[in-house]
Amino acid sequence: MAAEAGLRERKKQKTRQLIFEAASRLFAERGFDAVSVAEVARAAEVSEVTVFNYFPTKEDLVFAGLGSFEQRLVDAVRDRGPGEGPWAVFHRLLAGGFGRLAEEGTAAVIAKGAALIGGSRALQVREREVTARYTAELARLLAGETGTSPEDVEAWAVANALMGVHAAVVAHTRARVLAGWSGDGLAADAQAQASRALARLDDGIGGYAPRAVQAPGPGVREAGSPAPAAPKEH
Repeated sequence: MAAEAGLRERKKQKTRQLIFEAASRLFAERGFDAVSVAEVARAAEVSEVTVFNYFPTKEDLVFAGLGSFEQRLVDAVRDRGPGEGPWAVFHRLLAGGFGRLAEEGTAAVIAKGAALIGGSRALQVREREVTARYTAELARLLAGETGTSPEDVEAWAVANALMGVHAAVVAHTRARVLAGWSGDGLAADAQAQASRALARLDDGIGGYAPRAVQAPGPGVREAGSPAPAAPKEH
């Protein structure tokens, strides 16, 4: 049974990949708006129903292939360690992407995605919807952790600040790539832009909502806390 389940899963992954590759090829050739789901289905040699089974909307044929920074941020904030605030998590995730910008071929991939999204109003709207959805999820997570209501303005302000910095860095990097930037120069520029934005916001929200440190058990002294005074002799 396990072998059969594994075979079915591999077959599903192969079908999904075939559909995605067929869609990517057609979108690159003619643009997103000029290609129908029926054409994607024919190119992948599957039915339209099968396409929608794997990709509920046409836009998912584009965004399902992109790594979701927003999803990783929400997950990382939810799973962060004691004493760590969401700002530190965001800073770490953002910094981790700069090295990849310098890798060979990265600029070409960004240019391809930027041209595709820039040429389609539907994809631009969908990208904003994705960002808005994860911003709301992050705001509700932060509000819950700080004991405030899901509509708490402070939590929403922090969530929007974090997602806003990322969106701005993405837009700036796409513009640089379309202007011919790549490699180490592209990575250094993106890092410099992000550092300026992070420094501007750090004083305001850098210390917001640190994860509570679990209280030590009886007889256990926290690191850095003074030792109890010795009893006085009478």
